[in-house]
Amino acid sequence: MAVSWRSWLANEGVKHLCLLIWLSLNVLLFWKTFLQYNQGPEYYYLHQMLGLGLCLSRASASVLNLNCSLILLPMCRTLLAYLRGSRKVPSRQTRRLLDKSRTFHITCGVTICVFSGVHVAAHLVNALNFSVNYSEDFVELNAARYRDEVLKTKRNYLILKPKEILIPLKGGGSVSTVVEKNIPGLTGVCMVLVLFLMITASTYAIRVSNYDIFWYTHNLFFVFYMLLMLHVSGGLLKYQTNLDTHPPGCINLNQTRYQNIPLPEYLAEDLDFHELFPGEFSKPDELTKNTFVKICVEEPRFQANFPQTWLWISGPLCLYCAERLYRCIRSNKPVTIISVINHPSDVMEIRMVKENFKARPGQYIILHCPSVSALENHPFTLTMCPTETKATFGVHLKIVGDWTERFRDLLLPSASQDSEILPFIQSRNYPKLYIDGPFGSPFEESLNYEVSLCVAGGIGVTPFASILNTLLDDWKPYKLRRLYFIWVCREIQSFRWFADLLCVLHNKFWQENRPDYVNIQLYLSQTDGIQKIIGEKYQALNSRLFIGRPRWKILFDEIAKCNRGKTVGVFCCGPSSVSKTLHKLSNQNNSYGTRFEYNKESFS
Repeated sequence: MAVSWRSWLANEGVKHLCLLIWLSLNVLLFWKTFLQYNQGPEYYYLHQMLGLGLCLSRASASVLNLNCSLILLPMCRTLLAYLRGSRKVPSRQTRRLLDKSRTFHITCGVTICVFSGVHVAAHLVNALNFSVNYSEDFVELNAARYRDEVLKTKRNYLILKPKEILIPLKGGGSVSTVVEKNIPGLTGVCMVLVLFLMITASTYAIRVSNYDIFWYTHNLFFVFYMLLMLHVSGGLLKYQTNLDTHPPGCINLNQTRYQNIPLPEYLAEDLDFHELFPGEFSKPDELTKNTFVKICVEEPRFQANFPQTWLWISGPLCLYCAERLYRCIRSNKPVTIISVINHPSDVMEIRMVKENFKARPGQYIILHCPSVSALENHPFTLTMCPTETKATFGVHLKIVGDWTERFRDLLLPSASQDSEILPFIQSRNYPKLYIDGPFGSPFEESLNYEVSLCVAGGIGVTPFASILNTLLDDWKPYKLRRLYFIWVCREIQSFRWFADLLCVLHNKFWQENRPDYVNIQLYLSQTDGIQKIIGEKYQALNSRLFIGRPRWKILFDEIAKCNRGKTVGVFCCGPSSVSKTLHKLSNQNNSYGTRFEYNKESFS
């Protein structure tokens, strides 16, 4: 089916517009800086020495400055949560753009990597040109100690016959000689190493297999920024300051004050034309006809560029540091763990309380347990939010990886891991647990649509659990009037995580004569013959359990038919394959005038 431009603009329009603005800023900044160093009179002599490498190194540095400042903004989670929750951003389309903060962070990171490569390559060429084009006239511009410092030719070596063994003599060098002897070179090498560690550890394979490596290496960003501040303080590249008294390319005639005058007047004052221009022109008239020259008054003076990087990154860096300080103060008091419940299929639930803690349904918190790891922490979606009548809130954790396994062992006795069919509750002394947050997520918007479709895959049900709990307490204050809840699991036991909640919610709306408020559909993708959730109290769910996977196209057509002309919010937390299918269907046209707005939370 054809793409609906109305749906496409709603789902992709603002995102692509912002991407276009960001891309335009990068191109404009790159081109403006390139022209400045290529054609600017103050860089005339430096450009003659370094050539294209100067333009590329400075243009790429400008792009790096922009992206090194922007990459920090998506990580200001408290600020983003405030903008979303306080309604400072009234437009829902703009609020949905905040959900792309992680994608924008990755985009800036990739851009930094690409242009760092361009920057490094250009400066390696500059290091070579500093040596090859060593200037005897303008010593201040030189970064090399003497001409051909970095060239490794045979004249720099003692040649031993017959095998031509090359032994470097005093004075021989390499590109690293120029690079490593100054602050920009040393800090540049260190920054490349830090960036390499951060990027390689950010790949999906490493994040999934060993999250600790990703966490520790990514916190090297502080070292990266400190090196960046030092990197620009070397003053290696210089510009000319006295353009008025020494125009670039001017002629020095015995220190005569320059002015724009016809050249024949100078040539008539007993000056030997052939001494000034030996072998270039046979007759003075060939040069002097309608020609003006600029005469130097003094030698050129050069000064190091004023470092501008701190102007770009100081604001975002201070904002991020202030937020981290605020988060540190806010999270310095441990929570009180009320209970720990061991659910089937390696899932653990923690219920806790904390003074003055408030959260909205759909938000997430970051857990930090010093007994498990001194520095490592992990985000988990709230499955139960505090309300005016109860202060308890909770999370569900799937035991995957070293951190969750060590955390489970601290909270639950080992004997309880074997025979769980019904939830197991154990009261004991728990280790100290700190939380940071709450932080915003796309699922906060699910209550702001009149119709919402929530699709969960396995443990991806956790964001919707807090929403269902909120509807169970009181659904009337919210705009939501119809909720389609689709939950796909591989094992029948997984449905037990929230089976009680779903049954109570189903019975509540039946008693209030609103049976169509919540449409629950449970799908068991893999089965060994068990087709019912064991227990009479789950009878309401047994009739809503299907074997296989949802037929998404038919499901979307039914929702569109039942909600003609309305806007349906689509929320997905599950595998990427399901997410891509829902995203594609949300952009397709339908004959009922229904528009689907797609929102997604991913496992990462």
